Amino acid sequence: MSKKNFKPGLEIKSSLGSVITGNSSLKPKVGRPKTQTKEITKSSQEGTKENEVRATFIVNEEILEKLKAIAYWERELIKEVVNRALEDAILRYEKKSGEIKPIPKK
Repeated sequence: MSKKNFKPGLEIKSSLGSVITGNSSLKPKVGRPKTQTKEITKSSQEGTKENEVRATFIVNEEILEKLKAIAYWERELIKEVVNRALEDAILRYEKKSGEIKPIPKK
């Protein structure tokens, strides 16, 4: 039996008679193409939805595991659980200290 060579660009004739190339995907793309209407002003906004920005935080391992568990049991994304927790923290702060003033621009 000869060794099969499936390098990109190699054409393979399928059992249905169609030709599949090494670079083509097996499933055709379905649906409406994604449209980007959001104006990206920072690289941290790339690949995010409207009014979202990518941020990195260092958190306690136990807290992260609990957040993941909440997301799992509530069938939500971790970002949704974190966002709700941050919104709750902001509401509690504003209730105690009043409206949060923006940081002055230099």
